Amino acid sequence: MYLSKLILDHGHPQARRDLADAYEMHRTLCRAFSPLADAPPKRFLWRAEYNNGHTDTDGAVVLVQSTEPGDWQTLLAQHDYARQLHANKNVDLGALLRQGRRYHFRIVANPTVTRAGKRYGLSQEDEQQAWLARQGERYGFRLLEAVRGSSERLTVRQHNKGNRITVQTVRFDGILEAANVEALGKGLLCGIGHGKALGLGMLSLAPARG
Repeated sequence: MYLSKLILDHGHPQARRDLADAYEMHRTLCRAFSPLADAPPKRFLWRAEYNNGHTDTDGAVVLVQSTEPGDWQTLLAQHDYARQLHANKNVDLGALLRQGRRYHFRIVANPTVTRAGKRYGLSQEDEQQAWLARQGERYGFRLLEAVRGSSERLTVRQHNKGNRITVQTVRFDGILEAANVEALGKGLLCGIGHGKALGLGMLSLAPARG
């Protein structure tokens, strides 16, 4: 697995456009993972990092997690789009994931439930917490602590149809324990929940000390 960190310049017009529109951000990032303009990109997940609802004052931080290293030359060629780029840090999942190990985690996700064949977003905290616990059962982790941060609706325009869609988002930070490392690895690589093209579903882990 590979991790990349982009610090975008708020003053660059394309950076501002991408930060204001999740579809545009996804389309820009796709260029690093598609060898040809008309080829589907290799799998990647991304998340814009916010502090108290705002991006870092020194630049907007975008984290990218991918199964293959990204080719970031296209973005670097755009003068001042990215102030800094920390590209393609190789993460050994075999060394990172250990049965019974505890991790600090962060995820911004789209918590949903399906009723009568239709998917609904969950906005109540108890429902969102229950959704995350169910994801733990599916992806091999036990929640030890989960603190809900921002919970809001994200509205984006579908560029292929022009329609606007709204999805419920929530950020969780906390501590989890690895119960099934194979399933947990799948959650890391594939993401959790819906809306991955919108910067949702990326699970970040760091081993907890003590």
